[in-house]
Amino acid sequence: MLHRLPRTGKMGERRILRAAVLGLVLGASACYCYRLWRRAAGRGRRRRGAPCVPPSVMEEIPPSSQSMDADALQKLIHLLKATDDPLIQEQALITLSNSAAFSVNQDIIRNLDGLSVIGGMLLDSVPTVKEKALNALNNLSMNIKNQEEIQVYIMEVCKNIESAPLNSDLQLAGLRLLTNMSVTNDYHYKMINKIPCFLHLLSEGSERTQIQVLKVLVNLSANPITTRNFLKAQVPSLLLLFDNCINTDILLRALVFAANLKKNMNNEDGSMREDEYSEDSVFSILCKDSTAFAQKLASLLHHPDTDVKEQVVRLLTQ
Repeated sequence: MLHRLPRTGKMGERRILRAAVLGLVLGASACYCYRLWRRAAGRGRRRRGAPCVPPSVMEEIPPSSQSMDADALQKLIHLLKATDDPLIQEQALITLSNSAAFSVNQDIIRNLDGLSVIGGMLLDSVPTVKEKALNALNNLSMNIKNQEEIQVYIMEVCKNIESAPLNSDLQLAGLRLLTNMSVTNDYHYKMINKIPCFLHLLSEGSERTQIQVLKVLVNLSANPITTRNFLKAQVPSLLLLFDNCINTDILLRALVFAANLKKNMNNEDGSMREDEYSEDSVFSILCKDSTAFAQKLASLLHHPDTDVKEQVVRLLTQ
């Protein structure tokens, strides 16, 4: 016995059409297209014997992303602009993100105005859509010309990082994008006011969050322009990172971060005044009352990791 599928109005028909176009662009299977059809049409009853798609399929990267040409990418970008269905938006962004792993597609997507379309998704109210948009921009930011366009979204990325739940995938996606965007000094001025936020994540975040935010902090701290902002920030728990029991990936990056700051301080012209820094400031911990920090470094000279010991020596000899 067959059950009648629910009727849809003109709006529903347009969404079904968009879902079908998405399935064709991605080269998805009939099973996948059926899932999109059902989502767009509404929650009707399924015909007996109709295919059933497990939820995990929706997260798989379509296999055709590598071979997508400019025409297919253009259709995908147009679909992303036209639809307001989060399911379709997410799958389109996943495919664009995977396509952007190939340098030729990075240029094509930029030339098709895809960066502004993807960047516009950062204003979406659905966290998973914003996360997928950040992942796509992250892959696209491997291209210098793309960075010139993506940089206009840095403040919005910072807002998303700050407002996202601690340790969430959305927060991590934003930090990954900022890691790429902070490799050069060009856009540090857009992130400098968010240093207290980054240091808060360093203190309160999980190991995954700490590693990711430290990548940003290492990049920013290499730029002398950021030094005073870092030194004024309050991070009472900073010393806890310099311990033999800390994850080596975290410890190594924390040492590089501290070494960058001390190097920049040594290159200053003596204009820094101790009275402008509070007791819990980074300056006080690393420089003013540095006995505890020096003891931590001394114990790290016996760390089994060679890179860790090299950074410790770098700090002790500055």
